[in-house]
Amino acid sequence: MNTADTDPRLLPGPELTVWAPHAHGVEVEWSLDDDAAQRSAMEAKGDGWWRWQAPSLPESGPAAYPCLDYGFRLDDGPVTPDPRSAWQPHGVHGESRFFDATAHTWRDATWAGPQQGEGVLGGVVYELHVGTFTPEGTLDAAQRRLQHLVDLGVDVVELMPVAAWPGRWNWGYDGVGPWAVDDEYDGPAALQRFVDACHRLGLGVCLDMVYNHLGPVGNYLSRFGPYFSDDHQTPWGPGLNLDGQGSLHVRRWIIDNALRWFGDFHVDALRLDAVQELQDDSAQHVLAQLADEVAVLSARLGRPLDLIAESDLNDPRTITSTAEGGLGMDAQWDDDVHHALHVALTGETQGYYADFAGHCPAMPDAGPLAVLAKTMTRAFLHDGSWSSFRGANWGVPVDPARVDGRRFLGYLQTHDQVGNRAVGDRISAVVTPGRQAIGAALYLTGPFTPMVFMGEEWAATTPFQFFTDFDDPAMKQAVTEGRRREFEAHGWAAEDVPDPQDEQTFRRSQLDWAELHEDDNARMLAWYRDLISLRRKEYDLNNGRLDTVGVDFDEGDGWFVVRRGTFRIVLNLAASRWTVPLDDAPERVVLAWEPEQTRLRGAGVHLPPFTAAVVRMGQSTPRL
Repeated sequence: MNTADTDPRLLPGPELTVWAPHAHGVEVEWSLDDDAAQRSAMEAKGDGWWRWQAPSLPESGPAAYPCLDYGFRLDDGPVTPDPRSAWQPHGVHGESRFFDATAHTWRDATWAGPQQGEGVLGGVVYELHVGTFTPEGTLDAAQRRLQHLVDLGVDVVELMPVAAWPGRWNWGYDGVGPWAVDDEYDGPAALQRFVDACHRLGLGVCLDMVYNHLGPVGNYLSRFGPYFSDDHQTPWGPGLNLDGQGSLHVRRWIIDNALRWFGDFHVDALRLDAVQELQDDSAQHVLAQLADEVAVLSARLGRPLDLIAESDLNDPRTITSTAEGGLGMDAQWDDDVHHALHVALTGETQGYYADFAGHCPAMPDAGPLAVLAKTMTRAFLHDGSWSSFRGANWGVPVDPARVDGRRFLGYLQTHDQVGNRAVGDRISAVVTPGRQAIGAALYLTGPFTPMVFMGEEWAATTPFQFFTDFDDPAMKQAVTEGRRREFEAHGWAAEDVPDPQDEQTFRRSQLDWAELHEDDNARMLAWYRDLISLRRKEYDLNNGRLDTVGVDFDEGDGWFVVRRGTFRIVLNLAASRWTVPLDDAPERVVLAWEPEQTRLRGAGVHLPPFTAAVVRMGQSTPRL
């Protein structure tokens, strides 16, 4: 018995556990408040688990246990961080620090979930990278910019990965401590403060989690047990062991982690990176198991908890319920929507954009506007057709009568689609403001769940480039040379590709908030705000019924119209003025990028070049 249970003058010490099935003995090396390190043997608890109870201490002052730093030593090997460490203040190679997740006093007791308890679907998601969102690059600094997101009309803030990574800055996908919040962001307590602040402002929080691999530096999992598979390979190396010997505990390592973010940190959704690389031949896929357990937790907490997959498989099984044999994800990113928008606006056709220009096996007799029309009504271009980029038939059709379009996230930009360009240039650096306004009008009034990438809303001029901060010389060289080789193959000069290891690559990527006061940036911001406000107010513009979306276009003349209930989103993608024909005479112009030059003319709308308008045809249905 812990004596603290009977003596109120003692502070109980935390219990530490670790799964190390092949170890003959495990010690914990620990220290309190930077005192000299001590070693204590851990107790074997069976099934590969080991346990140690930190000592109870006399209470003095506030009832908080001293700072406990620790690491595990297996069979007299080196001290290694905890695979479930919540905090790595000494870096990914250093000791872990115990974090008491119950210490935070939450002030979100009335929080029912995003959109007054409706969840993420149909709301406006805002993706941000904490390190470049503000000059300070911390969660507390990001918290001070939340009112901007409220004023924009955002419903959910999606944080790029916060897991512990090597170095001072990183996108987060090289993380090796998925249970931790990196100390550059001020650690786990800062995430609790951030979520609490978001909820008090009516904002949900989605956390981007990487379960398909760990980064190359600071990954010590294999020292503890069979975390990785001999049978499955990913682009980053061996896949996680989800179906072999010992996989029960690896699966729990993932699922317990996900449940912890929902419980201890009050997050509302998780975005799961590249789920196609979670290769699992078990009878129940790990994602389906996760979905079922999250549903149970959601019912217990009394608020919606959403799982959003990133998958390049174009397979609606990802968002099909587990009861119907699917993976049970609530939504998924839809790159086909982005690609179709991007090609229609920019004319770029390199790499994976090629098929989205049309005249491809998927749509041999069609151009880019026909491709755009298909993605706006069927979610995917590749739904069983040949993909020239992949060299294979790709995807599965979406049934527009059964699948809610809001289960797909549609977007004009993401961290990937900007940062994986050679120089990290945004859409605002590639096209005119009018063309960006067209793209925004399409996806912010479309049948999908829209996602804005940070700074997009004011046409930020700062790039978002790929940056890392590895200290290992060989890794630094490999990353720099690999990045340059990749883009040399696409015609870029090596010296023009930013060095990921150069601090200035990171600094250039930080948003310049002073731009909000520039006329052109303020105009774009007002356009995004107005579109989001209209979407929030009008049911027709938030309706996810794909089978009710109509599209008319003329490839030669360059106009495009989306029919959304009583609204028409009217676009002129041509270099000349056009009177775009509609199915009936519109009642009035609701929004226009060039309002003084936009005119109703009978059953049509007269638009200047490269511009957009939203018109009402008659009485609309307000969103309740």
